[in-house]
Amino acid sequence: MKKVVLGFSGGLDTSYCVKYLTEEKGYEVHSVIVNTGGFSAEELQEIEKRAYSLGVKSHKTVDAVRSYYDKVIKYLVFGNVLKNNTYPLSVSAERMSQALAIAEYVKETGATAVAHGSTGAGNDQVRFDMIFNIMIPGVEIITPIRDMKLSREEEITYLKGKGVEMNFEKAAYSINKGIWGTSVGGKETLTSNGFLPEEAWPTQLTKNDAEQVTLKFVKGELTGVNDKSFSHPTEAIQYLQTLAGPYAIGRDIHVGDTIIGIKGRVGFEAAAPVVILKAHHALEKHVLTKWQLSWKDQLAQFYGNWMHEGQILDPVMRDIEAYLQNSQEHVTGEVYVTLQPYRFQVTGIQSPYDLMSSKFGKYGEMNNGWSGEDVRGFSKIFGNQTMIWHQVADSVKG
Repeated sequence: MKKVVLGFSGGLDTSYCVKYLTEEKGYEVHSVIVNTGGFSAEELQEIEKRAYSLGVKSHKTVDAVRSYYDKVIKYLVFGNVLKNNTYPLSVSAERMSQALAIAEYVKETGATAVAHGSTGAGNDQVRFDMIFNIMIPGVEIITPIRDMKLSREEEITYLKGKGVEMNFEKAAYSINKGIWGTSVGGKETLTSNGFLPEEAWPTQLTKNDAEQVTLKFVKGELTGVNDKSFSHPTEAIQYLQTLAGPYAIGRDIHVGDTIIGIKGRVGFEAAAPVVILKAHHALEKHVLTKWQLSWKDQLAQFYGNWMHEGQILDPVMRDIEAYLQNSQEHVTGEVYVTLQPYRFQVTGIQSPYDLMSSKFGKYGEMNNGWSGEDVRGFSKIFGNQTMIWHQVADSVKG
């Protein structure tokens, strides 16, 4: 039998794919789910049971949480990446890690085809296809839902006809959870106006009293929260989420340009990611020079956009990552944050590399490292070229 690897989530689309590929196309289906922090152990066990009940030959769970951080999230933090100054790439970056892991599994199994359940209307189809074309060229890419333009109702009718029993009720809101945030889609995100109602958010507000937290960074990476130290930043992220999530922090709706050229809206909640990014940026503003910050901003914006569009394998991404990594040499210290319902505030930092030192002067008060005469001379030379430009321009006019 022809062997195909199917990226499997256990939902309607990928359940349809299993039945269609095995019973209509005669494939031996090997399903794989890549966990990037969105599933509990119990959920993963249920997904595996469902895969076998549908008829897969084998099923594998890939734990990609740490590799997702090491290959992707780390650089999003180093770059303080928020797409359109809003969205921490919760889903788009996650898809890169999943696609790469699926491609590796195709190599491992020797499958001649790979399949995914994407429709023809979103970004994920491009992200998965592109990674597969690069990583496993020559392997056939099968996308039944996209290719046959199937409606949800058609999928349900087909599965019921095959005797499949599952919850076919469509949830009011689609949820995609990962360690770097949770996306939320619903009727309010399908138009240009409207915010998600309180009940749509997966994490509800349960904390009301303000809480102080201390984030500890070492060379740009979160290594501790309050008095707790962690062996890997993913553990620190997950712990911070337990503290900040109940404050309903990090909720918003992202409006952006899709890869396929249309505008889209998606809700998201990302308490830990948003707090980490803002805290990290605050620390950087104290320990990096203005030109380090300036070039980081420019490179990081490109990096985030290119990641969002599925281009993680472009070699320019490795070049930018090298710069981002090198820029973190002095990004070590503590950042103090106050958590409150629906918001948070960075109140200060402490770092041995803090450039805001009274040894050199206090802004607006006194100067210790230079004299008034130094500033007079500097000011004259610093504006010299502009002064010449204006004098020449005035003489021509005269």
